[in-house]
Amino acid sequence: MKYSDTCEVSRRGLMAGTAASAAVSAVVGDARAQTPSVSSIAAPSVSSVSFTVNGEVRNLEMDTRTTLLDALREHLQLTGSKKGCDHGQCGACTVMVDGRRINACLSLAVMHQGNDIITVEGLGSPDNLHAMQAAFVKHDGYQCGYCTPGQICSSVAVLDEIKAGIPSHVTPDLNARPQVTAEEIRERMSGNICRCGAYSNIVDAITEVAERQA
Repeated sequence: MKYSDTCEVSRRGLMAGTAASAAVSAVVGDARAQTPSVSSIAAPSVSSVSFTVNGEVRNLEMDTRTTLLDALREHLQLTGSKKGCDHGQCGACTVMVDGRRINACLSLAVMHQGNDIITVEGLGSPDNLHAMQAAFVKHDGYQCGYCTPGQICSSVAVLDEIKAGIPSHVTPDLNARPQVTAEEIRERMSGNICRCGAYSNIVDAITEVAERQA
């Protein structure tokens, strides 16, 4: 092979390499142009919300994505309501909003402007227990206690639902006022999971409170 042939191959290789580099640079440049810079990414939206929690008006400013559960636990330090599954499947986060129970992990805080919210802390205190709290203690309606705040809030709401005449799936006559029976209680409390299995004791506690209220 002559020296001139060797040089010719090198020149061709150089030209091919240059073209390839230019193509790669163009692709990378286009990708960078389509990717927003950190400074151009919009910050999360922040909003103000005011609601009443356990009888006290609370004003908060928070990310609009904040759940009611996180607002209660992280912003107001009301840690009685527990974060169990964070998917609305266990009921550990149950609170009462305007008298009706909800899973706080499934609801955004900003949706509750002006609402009246009751957590387990608002039902009673160690020195002055709510009747349902006292019944849970008496009947050993808890073991590890993690689900207990949600169980108690739900129990109070269940009796209010029955008193208001709201039927459940097992109510035999939809035209008649539902009665406080073990079957009704189990059905209405089915959304509150107790991993320790204290269900029978929970039914006993709710039944006792219902009999006192009758």
